[in-house]
Amino acid sequence: MQAIYAAAQKLSLGGVVAHATEGVWGLAADPNNEAALLRILQLKQRTADKGLLLLAADADEFAAALDLVASEVKRKVESSWPGHVTWVLPNPGYNSIVTGGRDTVACRVPDHEQARQLAEICGGPIVSTSLNRAGQPPILNYADALAEFGAEVDWVLEGKTAGALGPSKILQADGKALR
Repeated sequence: MQAIYAAAQKLSLGGVVAHATEGVWGLAADPNNEAALLRILQLKQRTADKGLLLLAADADEFAAALDLVASEVKRKVESSWPGHVTWVLPNPGYNSIVTGGRDTVACRVPDHEQARQLAEICGGPIVSTSLNRAGQPPILNYADALAEFGAEVDWVLEGKTAGALGPSKILQADGKALR
């Protein structure tokens, strides 16, 4: 648990952290720290127009976005979390780097205890986008995360994926799959 607190401290100071999620490793940052968000884009070698996913400890952290959808959609989203599903919800005010300049934001409460703990210790949603460079497959284990990105991030939080295959399924709030 001490390592999770150390990783959260790095995030609170504007750092970037590599961490495990359900199926792949992710790059985490504070969604309110523009310098950290730009650093993630630089590490991934991609432009801001794709947006970045937000990860939280529980659905309550996305209450502002969930309040902008119909009650039946809200129930559907909440019943899928924690889970290996990301929902594209209305943006209640996140940074345009997070949203890719859209009026929506990608949100997930992962089925991965360590990832939820990291967000909880940080006190709210964190950015968590796949740990890879544009066009490359995502990192799947701690050893590869350390070897590929250890010198470029502020912390590599030791852990394991939860065994899911690949990144999470992405659904729009209307229920349509994006992948």
